[in-house]
Amino acid sequence: MDESERPETALKKTLGPVSLTALGIGAVIGSGIFTVIGTAIAGNPATTATFWDSPVIDFVLHHGAVAGRPGAGPALAISMILVAIVCCFTGLCYAELSSMIPIAGSAYTYTYATLGELIAWIIGWDLILEYAFSNMSVSVGFAAHVVDLLDWMGFHFHPKWLSPAYLPLGLQDLQGHDIYKAGWHFGFNIPAFLIVIILTMILVRGIRESAKTNNIMVLVKIAAILIFVFAGISFIHPGNYHPFSPNGWPGVLAGGSIIFFTYIGFDSVSTASEECRQPQRDVPIGIIATLIVCTILYIGVALVLTGMVPWSSVAGDAAPVVNALKRLSTDTHSTKLHIVRLIVLLGALVGMISSILVFQLGQARVWFAMSRDRLLPDIFSKVHPRYRTPAFATWVAGILVAIPAGLFDVGTLAELSNIGTLFAFVLVSIGVVVLRRRQPERYRGFRVPGGPIIPTLSVLFCVLLMTGLPIRTWERFFVWLIIGLFVYFFYSRKRSEFAQS
Repeated sequence: MDESERPETALKKTLGPVSLTALGIGAVIGSGIFTVIGTAIAGNPATTATFWDSPVIDFVLHHGAVAGRPGAGPALAISMILVAIVCCFTGLCYAELSSMIPIAGSAYTYTYATLGELIAWIIGWDLILEYAFSNMSVSVGFAAHVVDLLDWMGFHFHPKWLSPAYLPLGLQDLQGHDIYKAGWHFGFNIPAFLIVIILTMILVRGIRESAKTNNIMVLVKIAAILIFVFAGISFIHPGNYHPFSPNGWPGVLAGGSIIFFTYIGFDSVSTASEECRQPQRDVPIGIIATLIVCTILYIGVALVLTGMVPWSSVAGDAAPVVNALKRLSTDTHSTKLHIVRLIVLLGALVGMISSILVFQLGQARVWFAMSRDRLLPDIFSKVHPRYRTPAFATWVAGILVAIPAGLFDVGTLAELSNIGTLFAFVLVSIGVVVLRRRQPERYRGFRVPGGPIIPTLSVLFCVLLMTGLPIRTWERFFVWLIIGLFVYFFYSRKRSEFAQS
């Protein structure tokens, strides 16, 4: 905390509770509610049962491999409630730690203070994965909505420059005809690449400008969501709700696991705590307000979307909400739905821009915090002499997200972010218990009620949701952590502050 006040590494303190809540809503809404919600509803269909693509819990319950990932169907509303409960528990843990340690870096900083340098490195390395893959998946969703907007305006460009190079389910038109077969094709998702680069330039200029921009975008996004919900209610077909839970509890759990990463808006709130005027008060308010608002909106969209179209029709769709409106407006020739589709399109685009903005902000702050602790090269903690932002870290984070966003599909990218998110939440929850035992006398601007009960429940629920992810995702996650451990033991450990003392 003393180092954070030094002029050469100090960040400007400009944020209050309203801006923090808007940052959180900007991260939570815009990714899942417009893009990944389709994958959570319909799952990842497959005809062949493979070990690596089987969710852990399904592999255990069925004593063997299963084909694809089950979708939650209309029961995604139940998944949302489960996720909201888990997020509430975890968010309270974040609020306590952020009120004690108002420093950039979020879960990385908290584990550094509670569990030591090695665990902090692991979680910091994990957060880099989490934020990067979150933004890659949102960028792909953004590009899909750009294609829809161009279609609404009557412009049609070659799909190889508007879709990822890798399409595990292929690419089909509204009639189900193949544009591309499953697998790789020659192309690059240019809109996904460009949006990340443009927002990186905005973030380099300053947190105040970024927060003001985000506040406006959040208002537009919420308005678009409400218009979709109220307009879509009259087009609900009750038959689409039967069966309500087509894949039972495994589907509900898998849907929650898929959609979970979109809730890390409150994680992004805590990454900006060093730039708050009164972090002990403002960060808990921002986290809890974010969870309440977003959960209500998520459930509303899930119920309306699955009532408007059959739940299985949104499989592999990176723009399920606007494509559902497009399908219905074409079938019914409804002028009302045609206009609503445009409004939701614009709101979705604005929403995803704000989501990418917040996640890129959070990712750069993690790099900044790790560099300030000498676990990464010093250049990542250098602040711009004019804008007082970690400019180099911001640019590196932007480039590393923009290029993969042009290559991969939304489902592949989202799953790695999910496991990283849940793992971070587990360590933060453990950190609350550890710090209470080690430093019970330390001032806490906010204290999680119920003693160790809520942090323990947070750990258990997060681990449960992690079991809903495929075995292949676990494999990739462990490979990423092993690479991080090599970097730590052969580079970071030798130059950290503890090595010099």
